[in-house]
Amino acid sequence: MTLSSKLRIGIFGGSGYGGSELLRILLVHPNVELVFVTANEQAGKPVGEVHRNLNGLTNLNFIKDSEDLNDIDCVFLALPHGQAMDIVPRLPASVKAIDLSGDFRLRDQSVFEKHYKQSHTAMHAQAEFVYGLTETNREAIRNARLISNPGCFATATLLGLAPLVANALLNGRVVVDAKTGSSGSGAKAAANTHHPQRMTSFYAYKPFTHQHVPEIEQELAHVGDWTSELVFMTHSLPVARGIFASIYAESNTELTEVNLREIFADYYRESFFVRLVNGSPDINWVKTTNFCDMGFATRGKQIVVFSAIDNLVKGAAGQAVQNMNLMFGLDETTGLKLIGTNP
Repeated sequence: MTLSSKLRIGIFGGSGYGGSELLRILLVHPNVELVFVTANEQAGKPVGEVHRNLNGLTNLNFIKDSEDLNDIDCVFLALPHGQAMDIVPRLPASVKAIDLSGDFRLRDQSVFEKHYKQSHTAMHAQAEFVYGLTETNREAIRNARLISNPGCFATATLLGLAPLVANALLNGRVVVDAKTGSSGSGAKAAANTHHPQRMTSFYAYKPFTHQHVPEIEQELAHVGDWTSELVFMTHSLPVARGIFASIYAESNTELTEVNLREIFADYYRESFFVRLVNGSPDINWVKTTNFCDMGFATRGKQIVVFSAIDNLVKGAAGQAVQNMNLMFGLDETTGLKLIGTNP
């Protein structure tokens, strides 16, 4: 890519929340030309009519599918689980792809089928995928053609645990208590995602069975010597967006908060989008941004790491664009210095 040219980008699945956030970011990205956006039910409609926040920013209409991809540099697959595996095998070898679904995150087909409750029809392509947690896999991402973007819970949890695992500091069980806003369930309303249900309630779901558990364990083993037991619990927050994870662990040595901060600061010294805060982070501080804010508390060998992200940005579309930047030799922050609101 030359400085004068722009990346020709396509989005498969632009009508949901993930696709909407990709559009919000890419429409003002200085190195991107959006060529097409697909959507089944919204095909033929202007993008700005479906996503009112984008009204006046683009003349694109949603299309049903794109048959000719030979002049495209990169596609984003922002589709429900199970659909990217149908598209990836027909991509030209010249086209790079970033999949935001869970189709290619897990390397073991039986584990995928157990947790996603469906058959995998393109497992032969999985070996070419690089896991796209930018802060722990940056160099592999630079040279990748296919990226499997991490899950939102996995992002918040892995960023909170990676420095501890990489420095072999953990001893025994790790407990992750993670909470998410309603947008994590997608744009289509269901019995457990309908706003009147979510706005005043708080409940746990998928105890011990969340599909991000094997993803987290797989990638922690990539970061370092991961031998701890993981207890992972997810809860529904009465907010629209944001993930807050409280990560409880025991260290094999006594650590102060100052020690812990130094360890994390060193591990993330090249990571613009990781911010270390005093005390607890707040999901309002990261809302609509690509930042992950982390705070700490310690008591002897007992550690708690607090991790906060926007599930739709750092947990999905923002991280996908961060990976695209690396894949094409751009500064990874390009188009992503998004500023949140206060309050």
